[in-house]
This record gives sequence, C-alpha cells and structure tokens, in this order.
Amino acid sequence: MTQDNLTEVMEFILLGFSDLPNLQGFLFGLFSVIYLSILIGNGLLIFITKTDPVLQTPMYFFLGNFSLLEICYTSVTLPRMLADLWSPKRSISFLACAVQACFLYILGAAECLLLTVMAYDRYVAICKPLFYPLIMNHKVCVQMVVASWMTGVPVMVVETYQIFSLNFCGPNEINHIFCDAPPLLKLSCGDASNVAVSVLLLALSFVTIPFLLIFYSYVKIITTILKLPSSSGKSKAFSTCSSHLIVVGLFYGSGSTEYLWPNSRQSAGASKVLGIFYTTVTPMFNPLIYSLRNKDVIASMGKLLPKSHRS
Repeated sequence: MTQDNLTEVMEFILLGFSDLPNLQGFLFGLFSVIYLSILIGNGLLIFITKTDPVLQTPMYFFLGNFSLLEICYTSVTLPRMLADLWSPKRSISFLACAVQACFLYILGAAECLLLTVMAYDRYVAICKPLFYPLIMNHKVCVQMVVASWMTGVPVMVVETYQIFSLNFCGPNEINHIFCDAPPLLKLSCGDASNVAVSVLLLALSFVTIPFLLIFYSYVKIITTILKLPSSSGKSKAFSTCSSHLIVVGLFYGSGSTEYLWPNSRQSAGASKVLGIFYTTVTPMFNPLIYSLRNKDVIASMGKLLPKSHRS
C-alpha cells in the first residue's frame, strides 16, 4: 500500500433491506424484539453466573464471558441496522464503517477463541477429572478469557487498515447489512487480490484452526464418554457438552460459509442471510440453548422468580 493510494469516497451507503421497501416497518419491529431478547437473555446469563454460588465453576465463568461477548458482538451491527430500517438515509461515514468492521473482526475472532477455550474446559473436565481443579484454576481461566478477547486485536486492526487503505473511487453502495470485507473488496477500484488473500488467510487462522481444536477435543470427549460404565454418567456428560456443540455448529456453520466460500458463488442475498445468522441468530439462541439443556441454569433462573414476587 502506498500513501498516495487514498480513498475518494467519504461515506458508504449500506443498502441492507432497501430492496424490501414494504417490509421496513415489520423488519424494524422484528429486529428490535430480537435485539431486546439478546440483551435480556444474555444479560440474565451473566447475572446468574456471577451471583449464584452453585454456578461458580470454570464452565459457567466461561459462559458468562461468552454471553457478554454475544451482547458486544450483536451491538456492533444491530443498532446500526435498526437505524437504517427506521430512516431512509442509509449512509455511514468512512471512519464509522472502518470502526464497525474492525470491532466485528475483533469480536468474531474472540468468539472463535472463546468457543475453543470452552471446548478445552469440557475436555479437561471429562477426560482428566482428577486434575480438573488443578488445571482449570481461577488464574488460568482468567488468563484464557483475556487471551481470547485480546489475541485478535492487533491482527484485526492491521487487517482493517489494509482493507480501508484500498482505493475506493467508484460506487459507494455496500450491498450488505453492515461493513464487511467481501462486499467492500468488490467496491475497490484497484487490485485488491493481495488484501483478499490476507482476509482469507486470517479467516483460515481464526476459523479453521480453532474449529479443528474443538473437533479434536470432542473426539477425545466422546471416546471417553463411551467408555463410561453407567448410562446415567454418559447422559450427564453428553448433556454438559451438547449445548456448546449446538452453539459451535450455528456460529461456525454460517461464519465459515461467509468467509471461506468463494465470493463469486455467493449472492448478495445469501451473504446478508449468513451475516444475520452469525451476528444475530446465534446470540439470540445462546441463552435458550444453555438454559433449556442445563438443569443448573434452569434451577438458578427459577430462584429469581420468588424474589421478584416478594419485591
């Protein structure tokens, strides 16, 4: 990149759902309800994992941090999407677009790494139960969470700088619901092949490698569970892992398709659907998945009901 390769575009237009003019009000109401449910559901998980003595274990410590991450991740895209649905003006400044993309990548990388940490926690708990308190002590858990949040920061800042250092001199309409690399690269006036390769390599690093580590962890977990003598022990072990596996499948399924599948084979509509899925649908279902499939979480939420009646 050279210093004279400066952008001539001062703002972008996020097309979003502009091709559905008759559904703007309905979509605004729908996504408002979804955003509110994400805030309430994940906020409730954060509250009970911090306050209930029964849930003061590494698994729920990671779950509380994951719920906070889901709120932050969704808040990068959904408020802006709601503003675009409410107002006919869909412009976003060049700087605001860069900031949104940067936080989207940082938090996306953090989610991949935190899901890997959660898989490792389940691996140690089931495959090495006698050493679990020693290996997964509080200091180690905090270090893992901090590493998950911070590892992607320098890399994604540099990557965002590379993307927005491209020459944008032509059309400024982003056919997407938020600022993202694939649609932005299509708007570049110059050769963006090097940046496209860099984006792909980063996606491979932060999506494929964590996924392979998660896959390996669950191969070892399932192998260990199948060796358990009692059926009740197998059922309990599977129940503690199934929630995490569902979230991994939802997030990685949509995210990997978006970033690892050739852009030429994806329509703009499909890209928008995938974007909604991994930034909105997964955070929305996260509290439901963990509460409906976890007796401890259900019991903890049940304790809140008598308190609210007494107040």
